[in-house]
Amino acid sequence: MQMYDYVIVGAGSAGCVLAHRLTEDPKIKVLLLEAGGPDDGREIQIPAAFSKLFKTAYDWAYYTEEQPRLNHRRMYWPRGKVLGGSSSINAMIYIRGHRHDYDLWCRLGNAGWSYAEVLPYFKKAENQERGASEYHGAGGPLNVADLRCVNPLSRAFVDACAEVGLPRNSDFNGPEQEGVGMFQVTQKAGKRHSAADAYLRPALKRPNLIVHTRAQATRLLLEGTRASGVEYIRNGAVDRVRADREVILCGGTINSPQLLMLSGIGPADHLTALEIPVVADLPGVGQNLQDHLLLGVAYECKQPITLAAAETFGNLLRYMLFKTGPLASNVCEAGGFLKTKSDLPAPDLQLNFGPAFYVNHGFTRPTGHGFSVGPSLIRPRSRGRIALLSSDPLEPPLIQPNYFLDDADRQVLVESVALARQIARAKAFDAYCGAEVLPGEQAQSEKVISEYVCNIIETQYHPVGTCKMGSDPMAVVDARLQVRGVEGLRVVDASIMPAIVGGNTNAPTIMIAEKAADLIKEAV
Repeated sequence: MQMYDYVIVGAGSAGCVLAHRLTEDPKIKVLLLEAGGPDDGREIQIPAAFSKLFKTAYDWAYYTEEQPRLNHRRMYWPRGKVLGGSSSINAMIYIRGHRHDYDLWCRLGNAGWSYAEVLPYFKKAENQERGASEYHGAGGPLNVADLRCVNPLSRAFVDACAEVGLPRNSDFNGPEQEGVGMFQVTQKAGKRHSAADAYLRPALKRPNLIVHTRAQATRLLLEGTRASGVEYIRNGAVDRVRADREVILCGGTINSPQLLMLSGIGPADHLTALEIPVVADLPGVGQNLQDHLLLGVAYECKQPITLAAAETFGNLLRYMLFKTGPLASNVCEAGGFLKTKSDLPAPDLQLNFGPAFYVNHGFTRPTGHGFSVGPSLIRPRSRGRIALLSSDPLEPPLIQPNYFLDDADRQVLVESVALARQIARAKAFDAYCGAEVLPGEQAQSEKVISEYVCNIIETQYHPVGTCKMGSDPMAVVDARLQVRGVEGLRVVDASIMPAIVGGNTNAPTIMIAEKAADLIKEAV
């Protein structure tokens, strides 16, 4: 059995960061296991093509259980199954969340995770093309840029929001999150800049890092209550590897709790029912699932300037030669953050604007040109869970997000339709805005709008929380991200978030891994 100092399971955003940081010491030997393959698809590099990666070999293509409050829909959840993980298939929006998020984590019993304490890790990770500042870093691995090509509709959206009284904000990751403006993106020279590009690619030159792709972890190897290695399937064969110091799970919100439970770490009654021997009774494993929901309010565009025309030969040539034009768009170009109630400590609604129709993850394409105002609920009250359907490690787990379990979540989104309509009918859109496509002008009553919300709402691809950090009985890891009751085992990914951040989750996941790298080095 081969021996490494650290075995990292999952080469997503967090796994790539750890592989890079831990192998900075040439004496440390690291194995990185990734269930997916290399990030060699052309669509990965072309920003506007990200939705073409959905339901391909680069995607786990999960589905949730039926959602009783969403007319029993089973929701499609794309998750990156590729080097870079979901950072290789996402919309590249660089958002950290609100300072309130991290101060809340700290108040929940996680010393060292306040905003003031995590800001240095955000800055350490960042190469901000605008330059270094009090809130931003320059020279870090992850490139953060302004969009190279901005659609006129996106600028009109920002102007329209200002008309209806929303403040402008040129930096959502600066002193204030509230307001509207253009999103910054994890792109470099017009191409996607994933965690694999930023962190893993440079580290691959090091002889002390070994990466195995298409290697799916099936269980942890345990000696009593100490994690000693990992069993995995690669090329149809079962292999085992030993970790002398630690096993680090970076599989994400679905796969990390799944692997823990397959290994006997989780709710004892659930494991016993599946005849899995219990190593550590941790009732919180798989619980506390949280996600953001995105709603599309869509309009016809009176001018043929949307991304519906992006895939012409001329635009493809323009992109291939100069890395600009509509194919350099991340589709969701502009947005904002606002409070639906003035007494809230932080914004609870995110606006996402794109010069395209936001319908069914891009699989359904209405004819003609259109644009969408997309409200997103970023402070959901509902909580769900991940569970095993069987002890078979190759069977997808049960995903039950319990959307709208708390009816306040539905109410916020129903009310957001009026705001989206107000923005779309502002004077800034006069030259562009045609008929309302979704939900349509006929949808006026709360009942009809609510039905529309329940029928069309989709995940914004931000599941978190299933191995939450804390000190309460439902916590899975402590503030050093060590699994409670098990030695030599950490979880480092979005699953450790005790409460979901108010914004996109990729930058926070990278921050978590940057901080974790220091915590791991301190333990030696």
